[in-house]
Amino acid sequence: MRYAASGLTGALAGALLYSVPASAASPVPATPAASASTLTLDRGGPARSLSYSAGRDGEAVIAFTVAAPGVSWARKGAESAVVSLAVDGRHVTDLVVPSSDPTPRSLGLGRLRRGKHKVTLRFAQGSAPAARRVVLTRPQVRMPQADQLALRHAPIVVGRTGWPFGDPYQNARTDTPLIAWHEIRPAGQGGAGAPGHRVLEYSLVWSNEDGGTDTPALMARWGRTTDIEWVYRVEVDASGRRVADTSVYQAPQHLTLKFTGRYKGDHPVLQTCTDNNNMCDVVSPDAPLRFLPDASGTRPASRAREVVMDREPWTYRVMAQEMVREAKIEKPSDPGTREVGDQRAYLFIEFAKRTGDAAGGGSVPGVTLGVRLRRDPSRVYRSDHGERTWSIDRDGAVATTVELPEGTTAGDIASIEAVRQPVGLGDNGAPATVTSVGRGFFLRGAYLPQRSFVQWKGSVTLTAASPVSVLWRP
Repeated sequence: MRYAASGLTGALAGALLYSVPASAASPVPATPAASASTLTLDRGGPARSLSYSAGRDGEAVIAFTVAAPGVSWARKGAESAVVSLAVDGRHVTDLVVPSSDPTPRSLGLGRLRRGKHKVTLRFAQGSAPAARRVVLTRPQVRMPQADQLALRHAPIVVGRTGWPFGDPYQNARTDTPLIAWHEIRPAGQGGAGAPGHRVLEYSLVWSNEDGGTDTPALMARWGRTTDIEWVYRVEVDASGRRVADTSVYQAPQHLTLKFTGRYKGDHPVLQTCTDNNNMCDVVSPDAPLRFLPDASGTRPASRAREVVMDREPWTYRVMAQEMVREAKIEKPSDPGTREVGDQRAYLFIEFAKRTGDAAGGGSVPGVTLGVRLRRDPSRVYRSDHGERTWSIDRDGAVATTVELPEGTTAGDIASIEAVRQPVGLGDNGAPATVTSVGRGFFLRGAYLPQRSFVQWKGSVTLTAASPVSVLWRP
Protein backbone atom coordinates (compact mmCIF):
# COMPACT_ATOMS: atom_id res chain seq x y z
CA MET A 1 0.00 0.00 0.00
CA ARG A 2 2.96 2.30 0.69
CA TYR A 3 3.55 2.98 -3.01
CA ALA A 4 0.07 2.34 -4.35
CA ALA A 5 -0.36 6.02 -5.23
CA SER A 6 2.57 5.90 -7.63
CA GLY A 7 2.37 2.35 -8.93
CA LEU A 8 5.90 1.64 -7.68
CA THR A 9 6.99 -1.58 -6.02
CA GLY A 10 9.80 -2.59 -3.73
CA ALA A 11 11.31 -4.60 -6.57
CA LEU A 12 12.61 -1.35 -7.99
CA ALA A 13 14.75 -0.58 -4.96
CA GLY A 14 17.84 -1.96 -6.65
CA ALA A 15 17.57 0.36 -9.67
CA LEU A 16 20.79 2.23 -10.44
CA LEU A 17 20.38 5.87 -9.59
CA TYR A 18 23.61 7.58 -10.49
CA SER A 19 24.79 6.45 -13.88
CA VAL A 20 24.39 9.13 -16.53
CA PRO A 21 21.30 8.18 -18.58
CA ALA A 22 22.00 7.51 -22.24
CA SER A 23 19.34 10.08 -23.07
CA ALA A 24 21.39 12.79 -21.33
CA ALA A 25 24.67 11.93 -22.97
CA SER A 26 26.07 14.05 -25.80
CA PRO A 27 27.16 12.25 -28.99
CA VAL A 28 30.35 14.32 -29.01
CA PRO A 29 32.96 14.67 -26.27
CA ALA A 30 32.99 17.61 -23.90
CA THR A 31 35.23 20.51 -24.86
CA PRO A 32 36.83 23.05 -22.55
CA ALA A 33 35.01 26.34 -22.15
CA ALA A 34 36.20 28.98 -24.58
CA SER A 35 35.51 31.67 -21.99
CA ALA A 36 35.35 31.49 -18.23
CA SER A 37 32.59 34.12 -18.26
CA THR A 38 30.14 32.48 -20.71
CA LEU A 39 29.19 28.93 -21.65
CA THR A 40 26.97 28.26 -24.67
CA LEU A 41 25.25 24.91 -25.11
CA ASP A 42 23.64 24.14 -28.48
CA ARG A 43 21.20 21.39 -29.34
CA GLY A 44 23.30 18.65 -30.91
CA GLY A 45 26.47 20.56 -30.07
CA PRO A 46 29.33 19.60 -27.77
CA ALA A 47 29.14 19.53 -24.02
CA ARG A 48 31.16 22.18 -22.22
CA SER A 49 33.29 21.77 -19.13
CA LEU A 50 34.60 23.76 -16.20
CA SER A 51 37.59 22.87 -14.04
CA TYR A 52 37.41 23.28 -10.29
CA SER A 53 40.10 22.65 -7.70
CA ALA A 54 38.69 21.90 -4.25
CA GLY A 55 40.94 22.95 -1.40
CA ARG A 56 39.22 20.53 0.98
CA ASP A 57 36.51 17.87 1.10
CA GLY A 58 33.00 19.30 1.16
CA GLU A 59 29.72 20.11 -0.53
CA ALA A 60 29.95 22.27 -3.64
CA VAL A 61 27.47 24.46 -5.49
CA ILE A 62 27.49 26.03 -8.93
CA ALA A 63 25.87 29.39 -9.62
CA PHE A 64 25.31 31.27 -12.89
CA THR A 65 22.86 33.40 -14.82
CA VAL A 66 21.09 31.35 -17.49
CA ALA A 67 18.85 32.04 -20.49
CA ALA A 68 17.45 29.95 -23.35
CA PRO A 69 16.65 32.09 -26.41
CA GLY A 70 13.25 31.30 -27.90
CA VAL A 71 12.02 29.58 -24.75
CA SER A 72 8.94 30.60 -22.76
CA TRP A 73 7.15 28.64 -20.05
CA ALA A 74 3.95 30.30 -21.32
CA ARG A 75 4.04 28.66 -24.79
CA LYS A 76 3.35 25.05 -25.67
CA GLY A 77 6.28 23.58 -27.54
CA ALA A 78 8.65 26.23 -26.16
CA GLU A 79 8.42 25.47 -22.44
CA SER A 80 12.06 24.95 -21.53
CA ALA A 81 15.54 23.83 -22.35
CA VAL A 82 17.09 21.15 -20.14
CA VAL A 83 20.73 21.18 -19.06
CA SER A 84 22.35 18.09 -17.56
CA LEU A 85 25.27 18.55 -15.17
CA ALA A 86 27.85 15.91 -14.32
CA VAL A 87 30.88 15.99 -12.02
CA ASP A 88 33.81 13.83 -13.12
CA GLY A 89 31.45 11.90 -15.41
CA ARG A 90 28.79 11.30 -12.74
CA HIS A 91 25.29 12.70 -13.41
CA VAL A 92 24.50 14.98 -10.47
CA THR A 93 21.61 17.25 -11.35
CA ASP A 94 19.51 18.70 -14.16
CA LEU A 95 18.32 22.24 -14.70
CA VAL A 96 15.06 23.20 -16.40
CA VAL A 97 15.53 26.62 -18.05
CA PRO A 98 12.04 28.08 -18.60
CA SER A 99 12.83 31.52 -19.97
CA SER A 100 14.79 33.52 -22.52
CA ASP A 101 15.33 36.18 -19.86
CA PRO A 102 18.63 35.89 -17.95
CA THR A 103 17.84 34.33 -14.57
CA PRO A 104 20.16 33.65 -11.61
CA ARG A 105 20.21 29.99 -10.57
CA SER A 106 22.21 27.95 -8.07
CA LEU A 107 22.51 24.16 -7.89
CA GLY A 108 24.15 21.63 -5.61
CA LEU A 109 26.96 19.48 -7.00
CA GLY A 110 27.22 17.07 -4.08
CA ARG A 111 30.27 16.20 -2.03
CA LEU A 112 33.66 16.66 -3.67
CA ARG A 113 37.00 15.37 -2.51
CA ARG A 114 39.95 17.68 -2.21
CA GLY A 115 41.64 18.06 -5.59
CA LYS A 116 40.77 18.76 -9.21
CA HIS A 117 37.33 18.13 -10.70
CA LYS A 118 35.57 18.65 -14.00
CA VAL A 119 31.98 19.89 -14.20
CA THR A 120 30.38 19.00 -17.53
CA LEU A 121 27.21 20.64 -18.86
CA ARG A 122 25.17 19.22 -21.76
CA PHE A 123 22.10 20.29 -23.70
CA ALA A 124 19.82 17.41 -22.71
CA GLN A 125 16.82 15.52 -24.00
CA GLY A 126 13.49 16.66 -22.65
CA SER A 127 14.06 20.16 -24.06
CA ALA A 128 11.11 21.68 -25.91
CA PRO A 129 11.23 21.72 -29.75
CA ALA A 130 11.70 25.50 -29.78
CA ALA A 131 14.75 25.31 -27.52
CA ARG A 132 17.95 25.51 -29.52
CA ARG A 133 20.54 27.07 -27.21
CA VAL A 134 21.32 27.76 -23.56
CA VAL A 135 23.64 30.57 -22.49
CA LEU A 136 25.18 30.48 -19.00
CA THR A 137 26.93 33.63 -17.82
CA ARG A 138 29.56 33.86 -15.07
CA PRO A 139 29.40 30.21 -13.96
CA GLN A 140 31.17 29.75 -10.64
CA VAL A 141 31.78 26.65 -8.56
CA ARG A 142 32.36 27.20 -4.86
CA MET A 143 32.33 25.34 -1.55
CA PRO A 144 30.62 27.64 1.01
CA GLN A 145 31.93 26.90 4.48
CA ALA A 146 28.94 28.31 6.39
CA ASP A 147 26.38 26.20 4.50
CA GLN A 148 28.02 22.79 4.66
CA LEU A 149 25.53 21.21 7.08
CA ALA A 150 22.48 22.25 5.08
CA LEU A 151 24.02 21.23 1.76
CA ARG A 152 25.27 17.90 3.13
CA HIS A 153 21.82 16.45 3.87
CA ALA A 154 19.79 18.06 1.07
CA PRO A 155 17.58 15.59 -0.81
CA ILE A 156 18.14 14.63 -4.43
CA VAL A 157 14.71 14.69 -6.08
CA VAL A 158 14.28 12.45 -9.12
CA GLY A 159 11.82 13.80 -11.67
CA ARG A 160 8.25 12.55 -11.92
CA THR A 161 7.89 9.93 -14.64
CA GLY A 162 4.42 8.43 -14.20
CA TRP A 163 6.15 5.06 -14.55
CA PRO A 164 5.59 2.76 -16.34
CA PHE A 165 3.47 4.55 -18.96
CA GLY A 166 4.00 8.26 -18.26
CA ASP A 167 6.31 10.88 -19.74
CA PRO A 168 9.72 10.65 -18.03
CA TYR A 169 10.45 14.28 -18.98
CA GLN A 170 7.21 15.80 -17.73
CA ASN A 171 8.98 18.06 -15.21
CA ALA A 172 10.50 19.87 -18.18
CA ARG A 173 7.06 21.27 -19.02
CA THR A 174 4.89 21.00 -15.90
CA ASP A 175 5.27 21.15 -12.11
CA THR A 176 8.98 21.77 -12.40
CA PRO A 177 11.05 22.18 -9.20
CA LEU A 178 12.18 25.80 -8.90
CA ILE A 179 13.94 26.44 -5.59
CA ALA A 180 14.67 24.72 -2.28
CA TRP A 181 15.46 25.81 1.25
CA HIS A 182 16.07 24.33 4.69
CA GLU A 183 15.05 25.06 8.27
CA ILE A 184 16.84 24.04 11.48
CA ARG A 185 15.41 23.57 14.96
CA PRO A 186 16.62 21.88 18.17
CA ALA A 187 15.84 18.17 18.42
CA GLY A 188 13.33 16.77 20.87
CA GLN A 189 10.04 18.04 22.21
CA GLY A 190 10.57 21.72 22.99
CA GLY A 191 14.24 21.35 22.12
CA ALA A 192 14.80 18.88 24.99
CA GLY A 193 16.66 16.31 22.88
CA ALA A 194 20.27 15.17 23.04
CA PRO A 195 22.71 18.09 23.51
CA GLY A 196 23.75 19.61 20.22
CA HIS A 197 21.26 17.57 18.20
CA ARG A 198 19.24 19.43 15.56
CA VAL A 199 16.48 18.65 13.06
CA LEU A 200 16.95 19.67 9.44
CA GLU A 201 13.85 20.06 7.28
CA TYR A 202 13.97 20.62 3.52
CA SER A 203 11.24 22.13 1.36
CA LEU A 204 10.79 22.71 -2.37
CA VAL A 205 8.79 25.08 -4.54
CA TRP A 206 7.28 23.62 -7.71
CA SER A 207 5.83 25.74 -10.51
CA ASN A 208 2.34 24.28 -9.88
CA GLU A 209 0.66 21.00 -8.99
CA ASP A 210 -1.33 18.96 -11.50
CA GLY A 211 -3.34 17.43 -8.65
CA GLY A 212 -4.41 18.46 -5.15
CA THR A 213 -5.85 21.87 -4.27
CA ASP A 214 -7.72 23.53 -7.13
CA THR A 215 -6.29 26.73 -8.59
CA PRO A 216 -8.76 29.32 -7.18
CA ALA A 217 -8.37 27.85 -3.69
CA LEU A 218 -4.57 28.00 -4.01
CA MET A 219 -4.76 31.74 -4.65
CA ALA A 220 -7.15 32.32 -1.74
CA ARG A 221 -5.67 30.02 0.89
CA TRP A 222 -1.98 30.13 -0.03
CA GLY A 223 -1.46 33.32 -2.01
CA ARG A 224 0.11 31.61 -5.02
CA THR A 225 -0.38 28.84 -7.58
CA THR A 226 3.03 27.29 -7.03
CA ASP A 227 3.16 24.17 -4.87
CA ILE A 228 5.29 24.37 -1.73
CA GLU A 229 5.91 21.15 0.22
CA TRP A 230 8.31 19.97 2.86
CA VAL A 231 10.17 17.00 1.40
CA TYR A 232 12.61 15.48 3.90
CA ARG A 233 13.44 15.76 7.59
CA VAL A 234 16.37 14.30 9.55
CA GLU A 235 17.99 14.64 12.97
CA VAL A 236 21.74 15.21 13.10
CA ASP A 237 24.13 15.11 16.05
CA ALA A 238 26.49 17.84 17.20
CA SER A 239 28.99 16.81 14.51
CA GLY A 240 26.39 16.94 11.75
CA ARG A 241 26.11 13.17 11.38
CA ARG A 242 22.74 11.65 10.56
CA VAL A 243 21.09 10.03 13.58
CA ALA A 244 19.92 6.52 12.78
CA ASP A 245 16.19 5.95 12.19
CA THR A 246 15.29 9.67 12.21
CA SER A 247 14.97 10.25 8.46
CA VAL A 248 11.39 10.81 7.27
CA TYR A 249 9.77 12.21 4.14
CA GLN A 250 6.38 13.46 2.93
CA ALA A 251 4.78 10.52 1.15
CA PRO A 252 1.60 10.21 -0.96
CA GLN A 253 -1.55 11.44 0.82
CA HIS A 254 0.77 13.79 2.79
CA LEU A 255 1.78 10.94 5.10
CA THR A 256 5.03 11.17 7.03
CA LEU A 257 6.94 7.93 6.50
CA LYS A 258 10.33 6.62 7.56
CA PHE A 259 12.89 6.93 4.78
CA THR A 260 14.15 3.48 3.76
CA GLY A 261 15.59 4.37 0.37
CA ARG A 262 19.11 4.94 -0.89
CA TYR A 263 21.60 7.66 -0.03
CA LYS A 264 24.33 9.24 -2.08
CA GLY A 265 26.67 10.20 0.71
CA ASP A 266 24.26 11.87 3.13
CA HIS A 267 21.85 12.92 0.36
CA PRO A 268 18.62 10.88 0.40
CA VAL A 269 17.35 9.98 -3.07
CA LEU A 270 13.60 10.58 -3.41
CA GLN A 271 11.25 10.80 -6.36
CA THR A 272 8.28 13.03 -7.07
CA CYS A 273 5.65 10.35 -7.56
CA THR A 274 2.21 12.00 -7.36
CA ASP A 275 0.43 14.76 -9.26
CA ASN A 276 0.58 16.94 -6.13
CA ASN A 277 4.33 16.47 -5.73
CA ASN A 278 4.54 14.06 -2.83
CA MET A 279 7.58 11.79 -2.56
CA CYS A 280 8.43 8.10 -2.77
CA ASP A 281 11.68 6.59 -1.53
CA VAL A 282 11.62 3.92 -4.25
CA VAL A 283 12.73 5.31 -7.61
CA SER A 284 11.40 4.20 -10.98
CA PRO A 285 14.01 2.67 -13.33
CA ASP A 286 15.84 4.83 -15.89
CA ALA A 287 14.32 8.08 -14.64
CA PRO A 288 16.28 10.66 -16.67
CA LEU A 289 15.79 13.82 -14.62
CA ARG A 290 17.08 14.55 -11.13
CA PHE A 291 17.24 17.79 -9.22
CA LEU A 292 19.64 18.97 -6.55
CA PRO A 293 18.76 22.65 -6.07
CA ASP A 294 20.90 24.71 -3.73
CA ALA A 295 19.13 24.32 -0.36
CA SER A 296 21.50 26.51 1.65
CA GLY A 297 18.93 29.30 2.02
CA THR A 298 16.44 29.47 4.87
CA ARG A 299 13.60 31.74 5.99
CA PRO A 300 12.90 33.78 9.12
CA ALA A 301 10.56 31.94 11.48
CA SER A 302 8.31 34.98 11.55
CA ARG A 303 7.68 34.99 7.81
CA ALA A 304 5.43 32.92 5.58
CA ARG A 305 7.01 30.29 3.34
CA GLU A 306 6.26 32.46 0.33
CA VAL A 307 9.11 34.78 1.35
CA VAL A 308 11.47 32.36 -0.41
CA MET A 309 9.66 33.19 -3.66
CA ASP A 310 9.85 36.91 -2.90
CA ARG A 311 13.65 36.54 -2.81
CA GLU A 312 13.57 34.88 -6.24
CA PRO A 313 11.13 37.10 -8.20
CA TRP A 314 11.45 35.01 -11.38
CA THR A 315 9.49 32.23 -9.66
CA TYR A 316 6.33 34.35 -9.89
CA ARG A 317 6.83 34.68 -13.64
CA VAL A 318 7.11 30.91 -14.09
CA MET A 319 4.09 30.40 -11.82
CA ALA A 320 1.92 32.77 -13.86
CA GLN A 321 3.10 31.50 -17.23
CA GLU A 322 2.14 27.93 -16.36
CA MET A 323 -1.37 29.14 -15.58
CA VAL A 324 -1.55 30.86 -18.98
CA ARG A 325 -0.27 27.87 -20.94
CA GLU A 326 -2.55 25.42 -19.15
CA ALA A 327 -5.58 27.68 -19.83
CA LYS A 328 -6.37 28.13 -16.14
CA ILE A 329 -6.86 31.89 -16.45
CA GLU A 330 -10.31 33.42 -16.86
CA LYS A 331 -10.68 35.80 -19.85
CA PRO A 332 -11.60 38.51 -19.30
CA SER A 333 -10.64 38.66 -15.64
CA ASP A 334 -13.60 39.25 -13.34
CA PRO A 335 -13.09 39.71 -9.58
CA GLY A 336 -16.78 38.93 -9.15
CA THR A 337 -16.22 35.27 -10.04
CA ARG A 338 -14.25 32.60 -8.21
CA GLU A 339 -12.18 31.69 -11.27
CA VAL A 340 -8.55 32.82 -11.39
CA GLY A 341 -8.06 35.91 -13.51
CA ASP A 342 -4.88 37.50 -14.79
CA GLN A 343 -2.52 37.21 -11.84
CA ARG A 344 -1.34 40.78 -12.43
CA ALA A 345 -4.75 41.89 -11.15
CA TYR A 346 -4.16 40.41 -7.67
CA LEU A 347 -2.80 42.00 -4.53
CA PHE A 348 -0.32 39.46 -3.10
CA ILE A 349 -0.30 39.98 0.65
CA GLU A 350 1.18 38.36 3.76
CA PHE A 351 -0.16 38.71 7.30
CA ALA A 352 0.24 37.10 10.71
CA LYS A 353 -2.56 35.85 12.93
CA ARG A 354 -3.37 33.68 15.91
CA THR A 355 -6.59 32.03 17.07
CA GLY A 356 -7.80 32.16 20.66
CA ASP A 357 -9.66 29.57 22.71
CA ALA A 358 -13.02 28.30 21.54
CA ALA A 359 -16.10 29.29 23.54
CA GLY A 360 -18.32 26.50 22.24
CA GLY A 361 -18.99 24.08 19.40
CA GLY A 362 -18.93 24.83 15.69
CA SER A 363 -16.26 25.60 13.14
CA VAL A 364 -13.02 27.45 13.78
CA PRO A 365 -12.80 31.04 12.55
CA GLY A 366 -10.52 31.88 9.68
CA VAL A 367 -9.42 35.32 8.57
CA THR A 368 -10.21 36.78 5.17
CA LEU A 369 -8.72 40.01 3.85
CA GLY A 370 -10.86 42.64 2.18
CA VAL A 371 -9.79 45.54 -0.03
CA ARG A 372 -11.78 48.72 -0.72
CA LEU A 373 -10.94 51.00 -3.65
CA ARG A 374 -11.16 54.77 -3.70
CA ARG A 375 -13.51 54.87 -6.68
CA ASP A 376 -16.13 52.70 -4.92
CA PRO A 377 -15.37 52.29 -1.20
CA SER A 378 -18.72 50.61 -0.60
CA ARG A 379 -17.56 47.45 -2.38
CA VAL A 380 -15.27 44.97 -0.63
CA TYR A 381 -13.08 42.63 -2.70
CA ARG A 382 -12.43 39.57 -0.52
CA SER A 383 -9.60 37.09 -0.64
CA ASP A 384 -12.03 34.19 -0.10
CA HIS A 385 -14.43 35.29 -2.90
CA GLY A 386 -17.26 34.56 -0.48
CA GLU A 387 -16.32 30.87 -0.16
CA ARG A 388 -16.05 30.25 3.58
CA THR A 389 -13.74 27.24 3.21
CA TRP A 390 -11.18 29.55 1.56
CA SER A 391 -10.83 31.66 4.70
CA ILE A 392 -7.44 31.04 6.36
CA ASP A 393 -7.68 29.17 9.65
CA ARG A 394 -4.01 28.24 10.15
CA ASP A 395 -1.99 30.45 12.49
CA GLY A 396 1.34 32.19 12.11
CA ALA A 397 2.52 34.09 9.05
CA VAL A 398 0.31 33.27 6.06
CA ALA A 399 -0.14 34.51 2.49
CA THR A 400 -3.22 35.17 0.39
CA THR A 401 -4.29 37.20 -2.63
CA VAL A 402 -7.17 39.57 -3.34
CA GLU A 403 -8.41 39.81 -6.91
CA LEU A 404 -9.11 43.38 -8.04
CA PRO A 405 -10.19 44.94 -11.35
CA GLU A 406 -7.49 44.78 -14.00
CA GLY A 407 -5.25 47.84 -13.96
CA THR A 408 -5.68 48.54 -10.23
CA THR A 409 -2.61 50.18 -8.71
CA ALA A 410 -1.41 50.82 -5.18
CA GLY A 411 -2.74 54.37 -5.41
CA ASP A 412 -6.28 53.07 -6.03
CA ILE A 413 -6.51 51.28 -2.67
CA ALA A 414 -8.49 53.03 0.06
CA SER A 415 -8.09 50.40 2.82
CA ILE A 416 -7.26 46.80 3.67
CA GLU A 417 -9.36 45.12 6.34
CA ALA A 418 -9.45 41.81 8.18
CA VAL A 419 -12.68 39.81 8.35
CA ARG A 420 -13.35 36.98 10.80
CA GLN A 421 -14.99 34.14 8.84
CA PRO A 422 -15.76 30.66 10.25
CA VAL A 423 -14.59 28.07 7.73
CA GLY A 424 -17.50 25.65 8.11
CA LEU A 425 -20.89 25.22 9.76
CA GLY A 426 -21.45 26.97 13.05
CA ASP A 427 -19.05 29.18 14.97
CA ASN A 428 -16.99 28.07 17.97
CA GLY A 429 -16.70 31.64 19.20
CA ALA A 430 -12.91 31.82 19.25
CA PRO A 431 -11.33 35.24 18.67
CA ALA A 432 -8.82 35.76 15.88
CA THR A 433 -6.04 38.30 16.35
CA VAL A 434 -4.10 39.82 13.44
CA THR A 435 -0.70 41.19 14.43
CA SER A 436 1.06 42.27 11.24
CA VAL A 437 1.02 42.69 7.49
CA GLY A 438 4.42 41.70 6.16
CA ARG A 439 4.18 42.85 2.56
CA GLY A 440 1.77 43.59 -0.24
CA PHE A 441 2.55 43.93 -3.96
CA PHE A 442 1.22 43.51 -7.47
CA LEU A 443 2.74 41.58 -10.36
CA ARG A 444 3.30 43.79 -13.36
CA GLY A 445 4.72 43.53 -16.88
CA ALA A 446 6.40 40.15 -17.18
CA TYR A 447 4.62 38.85 -14.03
CA LEU A 448 7.41 40.09 -11.77
CA PRO A 449 6.63 41.51 -8.30
CA GLN A 450 6.63 45.25 -7.82
CA ARG A 451 8.00 46.79 -4.66
CA SER A 452 5.88 46.12 -1.58
CA PHE A 453 3.78 49.12 -0.58
CA VAL A 454 1.99 47.65 2.45
CA GLN A 455 3.41 47.06 5.91
CA TRP A 456 1.71 47.20 9.28
CA LYS A 457 2.28 46.02 12.86
CA GLY A 458 -0.21 46.13 15.70
CA SER A 459 -2.89 43.97 17.31
CA VAL A 460 -6.46 43.71 16.08
CA THR A 461 -8.75 41.12 17.66
CA LEU A 462 -11.78 39.97 15.67
CA THR A 463 -14.75 38.43 17.48
CA ALA A 464 -18.17 37.09 16.53
CA ALA A 465 -19.64 40.39 17.77
CA SER A 466 -17.02 42.55 16.04
CA PRO A 467 -15.78 40.56 13.02
CA VAL A 468 -14.26 43.33 10.86
CA SER A 469 -11.39 45.76 11.45
CA VAL A 470 -9.31 47.99 9.17
CA LEU A 471 -5.62 47.03 9.16
CA TRP A 472 -4.12 49.56 6.76
CA ARG A 473 -4.86 52.82 5.03
CA PRO A 474 -2.39 54.70 2.79
